[in-house]
Amino acid sequence: MIDLRLLREDPDRVRASQRARGEDVALVDALLSADERRRSSGSRFDELRSEQKQLGKLIPKASGDEKAELLKKTGLLSAAVKAADADQDEAAAEAKKLLLQLGNIVHPDVPVGGEEDFVVRETIGTPRDFAAEGFEPKDHLELGESLGAIDVERGAKVSGSRFYYLTGIGALLELALVNAAIAQATEAGFIPMLTPALVRPRAMEGTGFLGQAAENVYHLEKDDYYLVGTSEVPLAAYHMDEIIDADKLPLRYAGFSPCFRREAGTYGKDTRGIFRVHQFDKVEMFTYIDPADAEAELERLLGWEKQWLSSLELPFQVIDVASGDLGSSASRKYDCEAWIPAQGKYRELTSASNCLEFQSRRLSIRMRDNRDGKKVLQPLATLNGTLCAVPRTIVAILENHQLADGSVRVPEMLRPYLGGREILEPISK
Repeated sequence: MIDLRLLREDPDRVRASQRARGEDVALVDALLSADERRRSSGSRFDELRSEQKQLGKLIPKASGDEKAELLKKTGLLSAAVKAADADQDEAAAEAKKLLLQLGNIVHPDVPVGGEEDFVVRETIGTPRDFAAEGFEPKDHLELGESLGAIDVERGAKVSGSRFYYLTGIGALLELALVNAAIAQATEAGFIPMLTPALVRPRAMEGTGFLGQAAENVYHLEKDDYYLVGTSEVPLAAYHMDEIIDADKLPLRYAGFSPCFRREAGTYGKDTRGIFRVHQFDKVEMFTYIDPADAEAELERLLGWEKQWLSSLELPFQVIDVASGDLGSSASRKYDCEAWIPAQGKYRELTSASNCLEFQSRRLSIRMRDNRDGKKVLQPLATLNGTLCAVPRTIVAILENHQLADGSVRVPEMLRPYLGGREILEPISK
């Protein structure tokens, strides 16, 4: 959530952020009103409670009619104190409810607009000219089936649409990618983590996934657990309700987990193959850091993602995601989109987001700093970045490194993780 002081001192900035996101600007004024009610009812409660305490001191010293009058006033005051307390609780609950609906403040340099209004920061690598090589590229599903790597037919039989099996070399390719990604992250100083796939409501709400993203979240109502759509959720909640000494920051974790997404609103979109699925595995980078260093950390996360995609020898572009496509917790987000030959366009493979103090405020995570000899507590910043979303990475590898005979060249970096294989051969030519 955002800082209420910012809302009070600069509501126009919050209104502008809501407008840039394409979200309800009236929410800002409703929250201001609820916050004012909360503060005024709190002041009223404090005044009445103080008066009640003063009367309590006078009663033992009084007698006769004076004591009876004081007791009468005490009764009336007690009722007023209870009413003020109830008003304060009601206003506080309303303010919190509205505050949780408000997205993070959009960075001033973020391009304004919707999904297609991104700005390309850079393009790395050049897509292959398959026509010049004399053959038409196959898509990942045709390649994967001939390699004995992907089985969507039986995935649909067992679990329904957008499910799949990785078989044979497909399973080995996933394990190779995960191990290579974890190796890169570990070398960069990240602590590897295997995280829970089921979390309690507070963890999901605290990371901002029960707002606009709620329709894509699987909820186990009987047990009141949520299936995570990314290990960002358990990694963000790992230090929930904790105070971290500033000299221990940054804390960097690389989480591996299954991810579950309902993919609501994508009916008929990317239905072929394994590009958009309900369940997949992912390696996610996550950082806790001093807010003063958050923008620099976003660039570092992006650098690690670029290193990863370059090591896989994939052509890609880096985009500055537009304000209306950020997601509620991100102040700024960069996506790396790999070239997908069969689609003839760049598609998202990784993303890096700066959430500033948005998630730490919700999850009550603070940093303790010594300033001028005084201990200062303040929310810290959190950032996240995809290193390897496995199915989409497999899609990009198969399509970009395919050969005319249907085999696929293994990127050199990945070969040690695949037993030295240089070429993935079709199981039957």
